[in-house]
Amino acid sequence: MKKIILTPNPYRDKNFNAVREARKILIEAGLDVKLCLPFEVDRAYELPKDLFFSKLERELPSASMIICFGGDGTILHMGKTATRYGLPILGVNIGTMGFMAELESAELQQLARIAKDDYTIDERMMLDITVYRDRSIIYHDICLNDAVITKGAVARIVHLRVKCDGVQVMECGGDGVIVATPTGSTAYSLSAGGPIIEPEAHSILVTPVCAHDMQSRCIVTSDKRVISVALTHNARRSAFLSVDGGKAVKINMGDSVEIKKSNLTTKLVRLKSRSFYDVVNMKFKNG
Repeated sequence: MKKIILTPNPYRDKNFNAVREARKILIEAGLDVKLCLPFEVDRAYELPKDLFFSKLERELPSASMIICFGGDGTILHMGKTATRYGLPILGVNIGTMGFMAELESAELQQLARIAKDDYTIDERMMLDITVYRDRSIIYHDICLNDAVITKGAVARIVHLRVKCDGVQVMECGGDGVIVATPTGSTAYSLSAGGPIIEPEAHSILVTPVCAHDMQSRCIVTSDKRVISVALTHNARRSAFLSVDGGKAVKINMGDSVEIKKSNLTTKLVRLKSRSFYDVVNMKFKNG
């Protein structure tokens, strides 16, 4: 029997209404269903006593799929976990835009199709991010959306040099630089003026954020390239790296952020036959 893990964001799925309905639909379809929290909640948050939540680490090795309830941030968070275990993930949007979500909360009846294997898997490219300091690795992670190097909260510009396969392609002063996957092209990069790229495209997108010169423009490279970002010698002495919107890592003068295509991919479950452009048009119309 297939085991499906449901991971609701308790701050989005109020009273767990969506996950309750989804659990009922999946159990009636003959599937084994486990509830797991995607992250630790505040101690003051009171979980409903009629729902039992298993430990995520215990259920992952024997699971067949993860269904995540929340916005894109929740799906991104769980996407890394799913990828490391080789599990497909299906997003149910209870957020705002929800570009990565396959279903809205009003479409939960579609979940019954999982029992009949009536779905497809969409593999999404990821990025591998490594920070070097004095030839030592001080940070490593993977991302589905983007790696963002910014000035932080200080109201000053940061000067960054961007290289592609060791050749300088951009040097700009501004709020920072975004290096994104095609999936991430509809996230922060889009807000910064970057183009929308089809998820199936084999490319890496570099987008400057609020550049203080007219020469800095978005660059779309092959996914075979290695992008490196570093502070220039006339810059502030530090910047901050955030991967998929996670906790910021301080980048000092002399550090190098190396970004390339990861060997891993995120597997997104697709239940509806619609093109990427249908999704884009729907999200912008509803958003």
